[in-house]
Amino acid sequence: MKAFKKPLTAEEERDYVERYRLGDAQAKDILIERNLRLVAHIVKKYQSVGEDTEDLISIGTIGLIKAVTTFDADKGSRLATYAARCIDNELLMMFRTRKKSSRDVSIHEPIGTDKEGNEISLLDIIESPPEDIIERMELASDIEKLYDYVDKILTDREKEIIRLRYGLFQGEESTQREIGAKLGISRSYVSRIEKKALWKLREAFSK
Repeated sequence: MKAFKKPLTAEEERDYVERYRLGDAQAKDILIERNLRLVAHIVKKYQSVGEDTEDLISIGTIGLIKAVTTFDADKGSRLATYAARCIDNELLMMFRTRKKSSRDVSIHEPIGTDKEGNEISLLDIIESPPEDIIERMELASDIEKLYDYVDKILTDREKEIIRLRYGLFQGEESTQREIGAKLGISRSYVSRIEKKALWKLREAFSK
């Protein structure tokens, strides 16, 4: 799947939504372009239904365009939150249309399988609990940043202690005492290094 541009921040989103409301056509294009990653994110849960990913992204993009053109900022929600519902609706509508064009079907009829091989139906997708799409994407972005900062701004000793302490890089969490014994240093020294490393990481995130 191709790479997409970073999502807009909440402040940037408000700015471009207001520009579009005032008639700036370029703002509309930017709102669409910078939310394409959201389309790809939602399409992932439908990849097991046997449809071409690029086709799903195209259909999802139609939902995104509808979201941008009908979004009402006065209702207080983020555009991306509203767009996620529109994208989902567009994809589900496409599945229903294709099924009905071949024969009458029930929403209980399987349309594919999940990652574990279990059959899923339209009803499973429709009734799945809503997720906070913004929170999930921001968390994924923050985790990516964290690993990048750990690798780039910490010393080798700090990196090792943070890795062991918090189970990063698919490891297991360890106590300061366990780390001290493994590295041949005191628990208090481990604590000082950990605090210094965490301070560095907080500084990096605050920039």
